[in-house]
Amino acid sequence: MYIKKIDDIPTAKVNMGVKAWKQVLIGEPMAPNFAMRRFILEPGGSIPSHTNTVEHEQFVLNGRARIGIGEKTYDVAKDDCIYIPAGTAHWYEAAGETPFEFICVVPNREDVVEVLEEEGA
Repeated sequence: MYIKKIDDIPTAKVNMGVKAWKQVLIGEPMAPNFAMRRFILEPGGSIPSHTNTVEHEQFVLNGRARIGIGEKTYDVAKDDCIYIPAGTAHWYEAAGETPFEFICVVPNREDVVEVLEEEGA
C-alpha cells in the first residue's frame, strides 16, 4: 500500500504537447496492472493527434477542453468521463482561462505512441 501527496510527485513536460504536463501518480513497480497519471494543459495548451497501443480511461478534474476521438470532436469539462479505445486517434486543446486537468488510467504494458499530426502542421 502507498499513500503520496500530489505535491511530492514530479511533474514532467509532455514532449509532443504545448503547455502540457504529466505526473505519474501510481505506476510500476507500485501497481503491477495499471498506471494512474495526471495531465495538465495550461490555457492555450494542446496535445496533437496521436494513437496509443493501450486504452485510456479518463476523468476530468478541472477546466474545459475540446478533444477529438476518432472522427468526432467533443467539448469536455470537470466531472466528465472519457474512454479512448486502443489504437484510436485522439487530441486535446485546452479551452478557457483555467488549466485543463484530467486523470488518465492505462494498463501497465508497452505503449507505442504514434504522433499523427505534428504541432504547427
